[in-house]
Amino acid sequence: MPFPTHRMRRVRATEPLRNLVRETQLDPRDFILPLFACPGKGVRRAISSMPGNYQLSIDELVKECSQAHSLGIGGVILFGIPETKDELASGAYADDGIVQQAVRAVKREVPKLLVMTDVCNCEYTSHGHCGLVVDGEVQNDPTLEWLAKAAVSHARAGADVVAPSDMMDGRVAAIRKALDESGFPHTPILAYAAKYASAFYGPFREAAESTPQFGDRRSYQMDPANGREAMREIELDLEEGADMIMVKPAMPYLDIIRQARDRFDAPLGAYQVSGEFSMLMAAIQNNWLDRDRAILESLTSIRRAGADFMLTYFAKDAAKLL
Repeated sequence: MPFPTHRMRRVRATEPLRNLVRETQLDPRDFILPLFACPGKGVRRAISSMPGNYQLSIDELVKECSQAHSLGIGGVILFGIPETKDELASGAYADDGIVQQAVRAVKREVPKLLVMTDVCNCEYTSHGHCGLVVDGEVQNDPTLEWLAKAAVSHARAGADVVAPSDMMDGRVAAIRKALDESGFPHTPILAYAAKYASAFYGPFREAAESTPQFGDRRSYQMDPANGREAMREIELDLEEGADMIMVKPAMPYLDIIRQARDRFDAPLGAYQVSGEFSMLMAAIQNNWLDRDRAILESLTSIRRAGADFMLTYFAKDAAKLL
């Protein structure tokens, strides 16, 4: 019999031993911090459902980026809250749009920080959907032109990575073509390749002011019940030219992250979304969970499942703990 020759507890006895044999390591460079840019100056508008997160005017956002860089965080991803919205999402691809302005300011003040941009339309449309709406339906192909123009405008502003999150079919190919033709062949695309129609996005709707005014997004985001379909989505995005892929949300879809890691060699990200953050924060604030351990354990689970990097609202907290 293996016992007592094999005693698994031997290498768990002390912190140095546990550190020595730890299989999954976290590093601040693994984290991408989501930030929300809004008009104004000196604005730090608290997001009630996401404690410690804010809608930030560009001057305040630059301060957050400077702190993130000083903590060794891998980068930031920017979302925009425009001053006005319309049915054509014109603020998404305007050269003076809120995200475009934010990118220029961050690259000017914190040039070595990696800046990603979310490429979508829901924050910019008056109806809150991710594309052109005709007779109550979100149109796929006309929306691709908006996305391509937005990606080019972000690259022109200085974005290091563009990240389409809309889930329109063919958007990666449309963006790649537009970037190449506009003189940005070296700008990488991080595709939200497997983005589910999840209940865990609730707090983000407040943060980005992007709640749909009618219906929902289940006709273009993925059914939470489907796993094999996610692999098809990822494969298609890679065929269209995606340089990196993402699974969103993260913790409810660890199995999808694992499948993607086993099947694809491309860099793989996962988004620990607003609902995951708020759920943990609620438990932490009620003293139901140990704050530091819960933060690091949740991120470790995503990393262990196979993610190379994580978009997380805990990025600064986790970096400090590490």
